[in-house]
Amino acid sequence: MAEHDPKLDALRQQRVLNPRPGEVTDELFVEDSFFDARDLVQVKYEMLRRVQAEGQSVSTAAAAFGFSRPSFYQAQSAFGQDGLAGLVPHKRGPKQAHKLTEEVLALIRETRRENPSVRPGELARLIQQRFGTTVHPRSIERALLRHQKKLR
Repeated sequence: MAEHDPKLDALRQQRVLNPRPGEVTDELFVEDSFFDARDLVQVKYEMLRRVQAEGQSVSTAAAAFGFSRPSFYQAQSAFGQDGLAGLVPHKRGPKQAHKLTEEVLALIRETRRENPSVRPGELARLIQQRFGTTVHPRSIERALLRHQKKLR
């Protein structure tokens, strides 16, 4: 049975677990236990440092740390903009219901106030007609649930 690894759990929880630690072939990560190929932030930082401080080529450094050249440049840009925090992966996709603007939500609330039995599918069609925006009925259901929670 495998031994429990708290660092692995922490890396997973903080969303910084390197999905491809086996692709890191840099000598420090192979020979020195301080360097952990599973730590994505450490791997990216060391890759950037290798190019900046030691003058290694981008292609060589990217390959040794398991990245492509475009990934190197993305990491470099993120680090330049946000420092070490920029190397932490961010969740992808929209951060909120971006199609459900205040104007759209006002239409939903007003329509439901006039006719509480109107279904999310019908609301989606109304939104499409009025605003030209396609919204999934389930998104409307979630917005209505959030609104109900606010009223409590």
